[in-house]
Amino acid sequence: MLNRRDFMKLGLGACLLPAVGVSRAEAVVSEEMYVFGTLVGVDVLSRNTDAARAAIADVSHRFTQQNRDWHAWKPGALGDLNRALAGGHTHEVAPDLLPLLHQARELARASGGLFNPAIGRLVGLWGFHHDTLPVGAPPHAAAVAELVAAAPSMDDLVFDGRRVGSRNPHVQIDLGGHAKGVALNQALDRLAALGHGNALVNLGGNLAVSGSHGDRPWHIGIRHPQGEGAIASLAVSGRMAVVTSGTYERYRQDGDKRYPHIIDPRSGQPAMHVVSATVLHPDAARADVAATALVVAGSTAWPEVARKLGVNDVMIVDEAGRVQLTPGMAARVHFAEPPASVKTVEIT
Repeated sequence: MLNRRDFMKLGLGACLLPAVGVSRAEAVVSEEMYVFGTLVGVDVLSRNTDAARAAIADVSHRFTQQNRDWHAWKPGALGDLNRALAGGHTHEVAPDLLPLLHQARELARASGGLFNPAIGRLVGLWGFHHDTLPVGAPPHAAAVAELVAAAPSMDDLVFDGRRVGSRNPHVQIDLGGHAKGVALNQALDRLAALGHGNALVNLGGNLAVSGSHGDRPWHIGIRHPQGEGAIASLAVSGRMAVVTSGTYERYRQDGDKRYPHIIDPRSGQPAMHVVSATVLHPDAARADVAATALVVAGSTAWPEVARKLGVNDVMIVDEAGRVQLTPGMAARVHFAEPPASVKTVEIT
């Protein structure tokens, strides 16, 4: 398995190589930090390295604050809301959290409920509300069935200005399939506001870029979900996110059986059949949500979910190693080695 630094190099490899295509007056300034439970890297192409480092430090500080405020089970703004909802109370949420809740609700609707941040109790029941990976037998079927029957959803939330309540006491908000995408968007926005329009941000393998890497695009590696290194790479420029959700990094281990951390809200069980979904989209938050929802949708239903979420560039890898791509993604991606099975799928 790749360690954190290897995983970082997979995503940022081209940026860490000698700066081919970068003028002598420019340099790539790179910094790494550990936040959101993962290694985060920021690359900025700049003529002023001191200003670039200051901008990266600003973004790093914001990441730390976001991680605290948006964390589902630790003290912070979202944790405070969840505790209030569990007690049947309303809560006045922080100004930066409110738009996330509204956006998450709209994207949950668009996904047909396959992206459902309201199932935090189910996620916790499976043991994924801890910093370490859970081990041992899965939760009792009756406990899972009870939470599934309660059908918590983002539509249970009641908004009154900044005050938020819930009609369903089983709602617990977990923005794990959304918050990193929002953080990526805000990081690029902040870097641009500080005068750095050529940048790459890697949040644990979820990447967003702006501008270019000198006179060439940014080159991104997509992690192989069933092996070492990258399954494919692609070149991107302008404002674009490349987000991958997979079943290979966080899981519950019970003997030789693995239960992935992505939970299907319909069954309360881990999504097993799609091992990796990669989405390319200018909006990192939408790409983040879509990648999660497509893993849940499975290897036959994902095209309809992608269409509803408005994402056109998608790559799916199933448990047998078969690859499906949309035409847009097929035109961009370059495989390290030809997969045993590749199929192009229209979603419109």
